[in-house]
Amino acid sequence: MRVVISGAAGFIGCHLAKRYLSDGHQVVGIDNLLTGSSDNVTWLSSDGKFTFLKHDITRTVKLDGPVDLVCDLACPASPVDFQPLSVEILRVCSEGVLNMLELASAKGAVFLQTSTSEVYGDPEVNPQKEDYWGHVNPIGPRSVYDEGKRYAEALITAYHGRHRLPVRIARIFNTYGPRMRLDDGRVVTNFIRQALAGQPLTVYGDGSQTRSFCYIDDQVEGLVRLAACDCCKPVNIGNPDEISVRQLAEEVIHLTGSRSGIVEKPLPADDPKQRRPDITLAGELLGWQPKVDRSEGLRRTVECCRQVLSTGRA
Repeated sequence: MRVVISGAAGFIGCHLAKRYLSDGHQVVGIDNLLTGSSDNVTWLSSDGKFTFLKHDITRTVKLDGPVDLVCDLACPASPVDFQPLSVEILRVCSEGVLNMLELASAKGAVFLQTSTSEVYGDPEVNPQKEDYWGHVNPIGPRSVYDEGKRYAEALITAYHGRHRLPVRIARIFNTYGPRMRLDDGRVVTNFIRQALAGQPLTVYGDGSQTRSFCYIDDQVEGLVRLAACDCCKPVNIGNPDEISVRQLAEEVIHLTGSRSGIVEKPLPADDPKQRRPDITLAGELLGWQPKVDRSEGLRRTVECCRQVLSTGRA
């Protein structure tokens, strides 16, 4: 296949691109490098089947030649980006998604969108199934990402209804692994960076809020399987192994051998109290379930973070 991946310089995007390259496909990576890493582009460019286009997908995307699959992963996804890049996030979730849909339609390609568990907001049900509509503050500090992704799902569904374009929507839950930005403000990288520096690990609230963490290799496998199926409705792709944020902090301290303690700070507004995917649908449709347990995934991630901090490169 010839696969186009927007957001290819980002964390999940570069791993998805690497997977398709490893499977023998050609990949065209698109990224404006607003939050993506040029190191990830260099990593991918070692494969002769990879082509990179620096481009902002809020502008029309034009490519010569055939395309079989369009994967849209272009959107700043870290909490630290929500306020400074608020308008950019909303534009890429609207204009950007439409431009990628138009590209897929023009090429007769399948379209895959990475949505997010954030569409469920601060959920009032646990675990979250795909038929749960969510509990989202439309004007809160996380709203640009939450509502941006919800709008994108509505746009994709409407486009599919009008044009019969084959679409796939993956609702991704917390993903972690090598090549994450160390300054992305997410809990896994925050904890690892603080532990390796011997600093106290920052827990917001009392740390009783829960999350479910999916290792990048499992996440990519789920996306590849979803792209190859014929389901046009949203599908949760995540690890249902739910733990508290405080427990995660303790595990990171243990894995790094750090003497760091834990400090508590006020809980941010609209921070979800619980997050856990129901992956029954993914199991039935894709025969997929995560395989990498958290201790092994965290070990690999810590090892990569150590390397980045010591050498500046992943």
